[in-house]
Amino acid sequence: MAEEEVKTIEATEEVIEEVAEPETFAKSGKKSKKHIEEVKAEEERQARKAERAAADAVEKPKGATPVTRPKLERRGKKYQEAAKLIEKGKAYTLKDAIELAIKSSPVKFDASVEIHARLGVDPRQADQNIRTTMVLPNGNGKTVRVAVFAPADICKAAKAAGADIAEDEEFLKQLEKGTIDFDVLISTPQYMPKLGKFARLLGPKGLMPNPKAGTVTMDVEKAVKDAKAGKVEYRVDKQAIVHIGVGKVSFGADKLMENTNAFFDSLKAQKPASLKGSYVKSVFITTTMGPSIAIENIYN
Repeated sequence: MAEEEVKTIEATEEVIEEVAEPETFAKSGKKSKKHIEEVKAEEERQARKAERAAADAVEKPKGATPVTRPKLERRGKKYQEAAKLIEKGKAYTLKDAIELAIKSSPVKFDASVEIHARLGVDPRQADQNIRTTMVLPNGNGKTVRVAVFAPADICKAAKAAGADIAEDEEFLKQLEKGTIDFDVLISTPQYMPKLGKFARLLGPKGLMPNPKAGTVTMDVEKAVKDAKAGKVEYRVDKQAIVHIGVGKVSFGADKLMENTNAFFDSLKAQKPASLKGSYVKSVFITTTMGPSIAIENIYN
C-alpha cells in the first residue's frame, strides 16, 4: 500500500473518532461548557496581567526629577508682596501683629480680620469642649439678619428690637420650602420642638437655636439686640483650634485691638479647670486671602 494512502486512511480514522466521540458537557455547574469557557478566559486574563506586571517591573530609565516650586512661589503676586512684609518665624506683639495684618491685606475689598488660636484642650472631653458667645465692643463689621420664631406677642417686641423676621406659623412654611433669609435664628424654649423636623436643614448651616449660644431664650428682645450689636459665637473644632472674626480692616488698629482683647479675655475665662499644661499653644492673625502672622503667646 502506498504511503499516501496510509496517511489518508489514518486521517479519516481520526475524523471518524472525533465524530463518534464528541466532547460532552454538563448542563450546568463546573463541567458546563459556559463555566469551562469562563475559566479559560480568566486564565488568559491573569496571564496577560502577569505579563504586564513583569513588563512594568523592568526598571525604566530615570528622567529628570520634577521641580516642585515652594508654596509661596505658587501664590499670586499680591500675596507674595504682602508676605515679604512678615518676618518668617517671628512672633509679633498683638499691637504690631494687628498693624501688620492691616498693612499686608492684599485684596481691594474690606477684608475680614480673623484670629486662629490653637489650644491645649481635648475636644472629646465634655468639660474641655469650649463653646460660648460674646459681644465684640465694636461689632464684627457684618450685617446680621436676625429671625425670631416665637408667639405673636413676642414677635412684635422682637420686631421693635430690630429683628428682620419675626413670625409664628408662617415661618415654618418658609422653612418647608427650604427658604433661609437669615444669619441668626432665635426661638423660645416652647417653640423648639416645632423646629425639630428642620434640624437637617438648619443644623449643617449652624442656624439651629441653642441655649449655649443664647439663641434659645425667653428674653428674645435682648437676644435680638445682642445679635445686631455684634454678638458672635466661637467653639473649638476637632483639631482643638478656635476661629473667630474680630472685625474688618477698615476698623483700624485701635478698634481691632479692643475686639481682640475682648476675645482673649473671654477665651481665658473659658479655661477648663481640669486642663494640665498650656492652655493657648499658638495664636495667628490673618486677613481674608492674606498671609498669617504669629502672635506672642498672651495666655497660658
